[in-house]
Amino acid sequence: MLRRHYDDLPEAARLAVEDHTGQVKTSRTAAGGINSGIAAVLDTESGNVFVKGIPADHPQAVSQAREIAVSPFLPAACPRLLWHVAVGGWVLLGYEVVAGQHADYMDSRDLVLVLDALQELQRVTVPADVDLKTAPQRWADYTLSTEDAGLFAGETLLHTDFAADNVLIDGKRARIIDWAWPTRGAAFIDPFVLAVRMMEAGQTAGDAVTWVSRLPAWREAPAKAVEAFAAATTHMWGDIAQADPQPWKTNMAQCASAMERFLRTRPWSVRRG
Repeated sequence: MLRRHYDDLPEAARLAVEDHTGQVKTSRTAAGGINSGIAAVLDTESGNVFVKGIPADHPQAVSQAREIAVSPFLPAACPRLLWHVAVGGWVLLGYEVVAGQHADYMDSRDLVLVLDALQELQRVTVPADVDLKTAPQRWADYTLSTEDAGLFAGETLLHTDFAADNVLIDGKRARIIDWAWPTRGAAFIDPFVLAVRMMEAGQTAGDAVTWVSRLPAWREAPAKAVEAFAAATTHMWGDIAQADPQPWKTNMAQCASAMERFLRTRPWSVRRG
């Protein structure tokens, strides 16, 4: 998505922001993230605030609406949503500013903090009337059968995108950001997604599994469900890489395939770490 600067927003949108923050003194556009048309830290009369948003008519507006919907239920591991506005053709969200560096999945100190944050998140559920896609819906097109997709069902709130730039480390804790794809499903899915991202960073499949095995959701997951999700993840990233063969997408497809092979060739007792 084309990244714009805060000052590029329509005047009506900027005035709506200032209704919440007071005068904006300066703005600094964030470099990371691909799901926002604007992402900036604003220095305002009421303090710093992180503002992200997309045009109201963009296809991803539905995802941003879900991000707003889940925000009241997120744990302390996630930044607080302070306000949101829809005006001037934009939907804008104002978050507390979280300091820190992107997680390094090759650094054991960071990984301990990431797993702590994920464990905190795994205790979260959201009411049934909150409009979220379910994991069987999300991965239905990548499974061999509806029975396989049904193995992904559950009530846990899932983040589903543990790219390293979606986790910030401040030295004391990890904070999970960018809720573009909130999903309701089986608790083992987020540890699986994290493990594949750890492989993207350079971990072996075995080392990644050893790390996520610290989480009860992984240790308690049925082998059949994990293997079905591994196959679906390989299929998904294969399709993504084929449609748009950027190096990082091709690498993710290779990591997903390597994880699937590992899980299919190791006894489940070993795969649990």
